[in-house]
Amino acid sequence: MTVDPSTATADDNATVECPYCGSTDTEREHPKGPSLCRSMHFCADCQQPFERFH
Repeated sequence: MTVDPSTATADDNATVECPYCGSTDTEREHPKGPSLCRSMHFCADCQQPFERFH
């Protein structure tokens, strides 16, 4: 299996807090969002997608 190096980031395993409900039960859906400084996440508690700025 070959890993695409363009999708790896330094904080792959970092816990991210949901900006809507404050839950840390979140997962990163994609390491890159609409721009290189943003990634897409999803909150399992409030079921909301959100972006994180790096």
